[in-house]
Amino acid sequence: MKNRKLNIKYILVILGVAVLLNIFADRFFFRLDFTADKRFTLSRATRNILDSLEQNVTIKVFFSESLPPDLTQLRRDFQEMLIEYQNRSGDKVVFEFINPNKEESLEKQAIENGINPVLINVREKDQLKQQKAYLGAVLQCGDKKDVIPLIRPGAAMEYSLSTSIKKLTVTHKPVIGFVEGHGEPSLNSMIQAMQALSVLYDVKPVKLEADFENLEDYKTLVILGPQDSIPPSSLQKLDAFLASGRDLFVGINRVSGNFQTTLGSELSTGLEKWLESKGLRVNPDFIIDQRCGQVMVSQQQGVMTFQSQVAFPYFPMITEFADNPATKGLSSVVLQFASSMDYTGTDPGTTFTTLATSSDMAGILTPPIYFNINNPWQETDFQSPRKTLAGVLNLKGARLFVISDGDFAVNGEGQQAREMPPDNINLLVNGIEWLSDDTGLIDLRSKEVVSRPLDQLKDGTRAWLKYINFLGPILLTILFGYFRWQYRRNQRMKRMADNYI
Repeated sequence: MKNRKLNIKYILVILGVAVLLNIFADRFFFRLDFTADKRFTLSRATRNILDSLEQNVTIKVFFSESLPPDLTQLRRDFQEMLIEYQNRSGDKVVFEFINPNKEESLEKQAIENGINPVLINVREKDQLKQQKAYLGAVLQCGDKKDVIPLIRPGAAMEYSLSTSIKKLTVTHKPVIGFVEGHGEPSLNSMIQAMQALSVLYDVKPVKLEADFENLEDYKTLVILGPQDSIPPSSLQKLDAFLASGRDLFVGINRVSGNFQTTLGSELSTGLEKWLESKGLRVNPDFIIDQRCGQVMVSQQQGVMTFQSQVAFPYFPMITEFADNPATKGLSSVVLQFASSMDYTGTDPGTTFTTLATSSDMAGILTPPIYFNINNPWQETDFQSPRKTLAGVLNLKGARLFVISDGDFAVNGEGQQAREMPPDNINLLVNGIEWLSDDTGLIDLRSKEVVSRPLDQLKDGTRAWLKYINFLGPILLTILFGYFRWQYRRNQRMKRMADNYI
């Protein structure tokens, strides 16, 4: 009887502890984050945004149920993140999950809010079928509304959420000016970049030669790929802009490539001399890199025409980045006809930081040159490794972000428009945000699972690894057989001994 009462007490104590743990877990949510980039830990930027909320933000998450395991995990991660947002904001962030597949009226509501279904593959009873799924969210603050139309696995969820909340609560957007009038691409030719920048900034074209332009209205100026000469008076305005403590992003073309004439030549606009006066020389050369992008080539075989992707070393793929907010989290950026840069400054108040370089297998060619798609490139062609392709000049209170390609984020217009690699856009947007914004949201862009290209190996190393992979298992099998034979032989010798027991 005594033991029975003691057991009942133990059971009651265990149940009480379990109830208390559940209460604490519900009120005080936390988790340990062991990821390299702290993907599941709220950043300081997010905490600052949530701490400064004055109005409630309502989030309706339209998320289907009965999904494959990876999307089920995505739903759980998103819900846990929302709980953290709610706790940090003091319940000013309120959310609810809605399953649009449950009712037709809910599907209509999701679509009307800008969340369209996607088709996913689902396996049921050894059969593969397609299912309609909703994976989006609608945020509302007062009479303002913003939509996250698709939450992808591996995406930077915190960046999307925090940016949307910031967009709903910001009262004044900084103005970013893109310089035009010297052959630069128009804003309409940079659709991807404009969509990303317009979330937190007002983006406007700037004509330096116009008398009515007041550069004091702009937080940051951007110059991308001028083709014509820039007057000295305009360069003096840029000097005054930097002297006021504001920053400048420059994408400069020192060489140009014409696929119609297959000719590569030098390009001068006056911007290169202005940069050199600051201590940065952008050389009139072509960087070639064994790690590179591809171009589409048409090949004629009889009456048939085939198109294939061919590696083009004049489009270097950057995978070497410095630890800087503008480049953090980037995986690969493909440049077009980039040039090398050298810091030549002697002013003790000026410093230069390299942000991106070519690979170990890079080379330099001096124009004029003719492009040959079928050129049999050799290792001897790539003898100028790790050339600087992008960097930042710190000029006594102002920063000058320079990259030696002015077309890396340009989509083009009309029939010539093309989608640019995501990291190309991220490099431009990150650079502008780093120069313009002090909220720290830029750090959240890197919290995304992106492609990690394999390192390029030299031919000798590749051949050595191939033989090791082929002969290694055979040698290990022979060695295992030999040692096993030797062991069994010793065992037999022991059993044959007179004193064996």
